[in-house]
Amino acid sequence: MYITFEHYQNQESLIHHLDPRVKVVVTVLFVISNALLPDGAWAAFALSWLMLLGCIFLARLNLVFIIKRSLVVLPFTLAAATAIFTFPGQSVFCAQIGSWHLTATDAGLVRFFSILIRSWVSVQMAIVLTASTPFPDLIHALRHLRVPSILVAIISFMYRYIFVLSDEAMRLIRAREARSARLRGGSKNGGTIKWRAKVAGNMAGQLFLRSYERSERVYNAMLSRGYRRVLLTINPHVMRSSDWVVGGAAIFMLFLILMAGRV
Repeated sequence: MYITFEHYQNQESLIHHLDPRVKVVVTVLFVISNALLPDGAWAAFALSWLMLLGCIFLARLNLVFIIKRSLVVLPFTLAAATAIFTFPGQSVFCAQIGSWHLTATDAGLVRFFSILIRSWVSVQMAIVLTASTPFPDLIHALRHLRVPSILVAIISFMYRYIFVLSDEAMRLIRAREARSARLRGGSKNGGTIKWRAKVAGNMAGQLFLRSYERSERVYNAMLSRGYRRVLLTINPHVMRSSDWVVGGAAIFMLFLILMAGRV
């Protein structure tokens, strides 16, 4: 489960040594700048991706790793496929699906591919952030950036215990398989679809109850040890001159990309 959820890669690089507050702010501004770019600003999108490639190179990260992780966003962008047939413009091609007659327009295609590129590049930058910054440093940065403390605490505990819940779910699945006898050559999972759905529902309920009980025990243990809703770290995270310079240069580049998208 560690490989599934943990993205951090320990490297000696300029990006890794930056203050996490700089990296969080630049990443958020990068995502916002991509969202503000007009549809069809291909040159600006290319500049954004070049800036992303520069960050990957400076962080000494594997480009293939970043691209593979970012592919998770592609299925979600299919929700924007309706824009191909709903935006007014010149007809490109037509499709007949049952009683529906769909007409794709040039403006709809531009809108769809713009959304696809925005989402894909933004997710890649977020992956660069998590791959170059330890999670405790990210939490520390959010706290110093005045993100509500309750939200920071929820994020930190969610990350900490998602590994525990994953192991708990795997134990439930193994227990179900051990108790689900099946005939030779029969269904791999055993039982009918209705039976498997019922078992899956019971497993989800048990996982929720175990998670709730565990959260109560953990919270009471934290209170007994002096927890005051403040997460501490041994890293002081002092802003150096190099942090200010790199952060200012990145923001200036984002401004240039926005200007290029408006030309």
